[in-house]
Amino acid sequence: MLSISTLFLRKGILLFASLFFVGILFLSNIQVAFAVNSSQLNDSNQTIIEYLRLGVPQKDRNAWLIAEQKSWEPWLKQQKGFLGRQLLWDAEREEAILLISWASRSYWKTIPQEEIDQVQKTFEEIATDLTGINGINPFPIKSQGELFPQ
Repeated sequence: MLSISTLFLRKGILLFASLFFVGILFLSNIQVAFAVNSSQLNDSNQTIIEYLRLGVPQKDRNAWLIAEQKSWEPWLKQQKGFLGRQLLWDAEREEAILLISWASRSYWKTIPQEEIDQVQKTFEEIATDLTGINGINPFPIKSQGELFPQ
């Protein structure tokens, strides 16, 4: 026969286990809701920011700015959905950060890759001429991604 204290202990453990599993189920549903919202953002017409991080040494900073101005800037201004961009430079890391704003992800992602490759080729040719670095892109992409304004 079980004592009263053993029964209370078993009921306490059962109650704790039930609450624990209900909590896990609740949190799991919240994560699913966040995932749905995240995917909806990717397919929506919400403004999106393209993010690029480039290696740009101090000595070649002006060359990078001129190459950007002569290649990407005029091309971007002609693109449907292009809202603007910011060119930032981190002197300590010798890196550039480009923030390119698009009216929607679909405007950005429907640009043919061949067009992007051609503008990149022009950019690299100008950068190579200005820096004297031949055979490689003087300003390689270190990382890239997309950001959603909150």
